[in-house]
Amino acid sequence: MNEIVVGMGEALWDVLPEGKKIGGAPANFAYHVSQFGLDSCAVSAIGDDTLGAELLENFGQKGIKHIIETVPYPTGTVQVEIDQAGIPQYEIKENVAWDNIPFTDKLKELANRTKAICFGSLAQRNVVSRNTINGFLDVMPKDDDRMVVFDVNLRQGFYNKEILCNSMERCNVLKINDEELVTVSRMFGYPGIDLQDKCWILLGKYNLKCLILTCGINGSYVFTPGNVSFQPTPKVEVADTVGAGDSFTAAFIASLLKGASVSEAHKKAVEVSAYVCTQPGAMPKLPERLVE
Repeated sequence: MNEIVVGMGEALWDVLPEGKKIGGAPANFAYHVSQFGLDSCAVSAIGDDTLGAELLENFGQKGIKHIIETVPYPTGTVQVEIDQAGIPQYEIKENVAWDNIPFTDKLKELANRTKAICFGSLAQRNVVSRNTINGFLDVMPKDDDRMVVFDVNLRQGFYNKEILCNSMERCNVLKINDEELVTVSRMFGYPGIDLQDKCWILLGKYNLKCLILTCGINGSYVFTPGNVSFQPTPKVEVADTVGAGDSFTAAFIASLLKGASVSEAHKKAVEVSAYVCTQPGAMPKLPERLVE
């Protein structure tokens, strides 16, 4: 395992109307990357409790490699309510284990072998996990082949301009949705231009390799210097959209690492996330046709 793809941040239980399912964006990302045959690792923390033990057991069943420390805080949970359109509403519990991921020697060693990492804004709401993410990025090799993916995840006010600016400066791939882009644009002081122009500004300002903009049923865009790829959103029967964005990111990054072009990786990401929308929960097993 010399070139590992890492998802770092929250690992938790999504408590859905039909019961609880394993979740957390970085864990979702790591799981879906592994389905493409790449070495992946989920990094997080759990509590010394029943939910933590069940989470590790679930990771084992799904074959998710992980570095998950046990800390003196409860394992994270999110109450998820699904509206009539299948769109989830989240109530995220605070001061939980994944807010307190320690930066260990094991993580330093992992950082040295990391080919790509995906992290978000949510796991940076607490200074402990925020420092661990930044420490990991400090240790990662700095060559151009590495992919540092910042997946903006604006939830319940658990973000601020400083965290967003720092994360954009440190990443070379930015993923954001249309609603988040409007919020970020207001914070950064350019609200009056269209979404594509905002993407071009961010791409240039932060010297990104690419910027992924997802717009729900209105399709998705991938901006690279001098080029833009668009894919329409397939019409599917939606079970729920939990984890669909994470599967999109995972399929896109995995495809690029396996040698696909940006447009090929974008098409694969759209197909995978559409399939995940047809399945309950964030971590369905993908059919062979999608991971070939």
